[in-house]
Amino acid sequence: MRERLYLTFLLLLSSLLLAYETQILSISYDEAEIFFHGTNVIHYLVTFSTHFLGQNDFALRLPFILLHLASIVLMYQIGALFLKKPLDRLLSVSIYAFLPGVNGVALLVNNSILVIFLSLLVTYAYLREYKSVSYGLLGITLFLDNSFAIFYIALFFFAIFKRKTELILLTLLLFGVSMYLYGFDTGGKPKGYFVDTLGVYAAIFSPFLFIYFVYALYRILVKEEKNLLWYISFFSLIVSLLLSLRQRLMMEDFAPFVVLAIPLMVKVFFNSYRVRLPAFRKWHSALFGFVMVTLFINTMVSFFHTPLYLFMEDSSKHFAAKYHGAKELSQALKDKGIERVILNDKKLAIRLAFYGVKEGGRHKVSTKKEIAQGYEEISIKYYGKTIQTFYLYAL
Repeated sequence: MRERLYLTFLLLLSSLLLAYETQILSISYDEAEIFFHGTNVIHYLVTFSTHFLGQNDFALRLPFILLHLASIVLMYQIGALFLKKPLDRLLSVSIYAFLPGVNGVALLVNNSILVIFLSLLVTYAYLREYKSVSYGLLGITLFLDNSFAIFYIALFFFAIFKRKTELILLTLLLFGVSMYLYGFDTGGKPKGYFVDTLGVYAAIFSPFLFIYFVYALYRILVKEEKNLLWYISFFSLIVSLLLSLRQRLMMEDFAPFVVLAIPLMVKVFFNSYRVRLPAFRKWHSALFGFVMVTLFINTMVSFFHTPLYLFMEDSSKHFAAKYHGAKELSQALKDKGIERVILNDKKLAIRLAFYGVKEGGRHKVSTKKEIAQGYEEISIKYYGKTIQTFYLYAL
């Protein structure tokens, strides 16, 4: 009963934080392209949501928030298959629910949270021995996103080592068809992206949690039983690091599968913690506390990130800069009774179109001052600091 109450509280807290974040973010250019011109399942999700709830940021991001909440429930159910104690299960699902990278993709209009959800669903169905369901879902993933090719590779290695003939044949077939349909870029010269990739993973997990996560995967490799979650996470991580030696990767193709081993990381920690007498647990407790504090800080920064502008000279360097400004600019224009403007910046134009400010009319908006007089400044400010300035001209 207490577990269910905590899980309900966790879902509610996550919902509130994500709903709050939708009011801060503006639609980005890439998201606007998907909304207006996309042809994939993500496009239909967001157009369906905005059709019923209106063309606003909350409706735009609601499908991904719901997928994230469903993923939390699935992660809890998967953790329950490996973790016997309630504390372990709740800690595992809490860590997953508040990973900075996972919360990031839970708000963005892209495939990542859908990939995470389907990966968890396939994994859960297979672990519960619903083979026909898991195989059917695997077949569906083929037509949703090219990143599932990594998932097929990880499942193939699992099937090889566990001697699962049916799964070997299925994953080989799915991987071959995926390569035929989408291809996979392995070109390029070595350019040192390995360190960059590690940095992205550190941002997704938080740095110290990622270090322990890698240690847990290694410990399972050399000492403990390797299960499906380990194979998916380990081989996805290894493949991404190897490929990063020669090219810059789209991390959304790999990270959704790497995070699946969170329950195993928690299991490794508590196995090591509980075999020691209380007097010898101090270092483990200190390590746990330190990692959780840094995770909390990173997560809160990911949610409440706008104050960072106060400490930055160049606002464009802010990690969320491309998700800010458009909503505030559109509202400032509407307050002036302007619903059509001419823009040279086509990326900004499609972002404003989402908020109902279309191209045309007798006013022009520019990101640079074009003439010395006859313009009006529109400044976008957070906490009193100007992060963007636009120039409005009457034609």
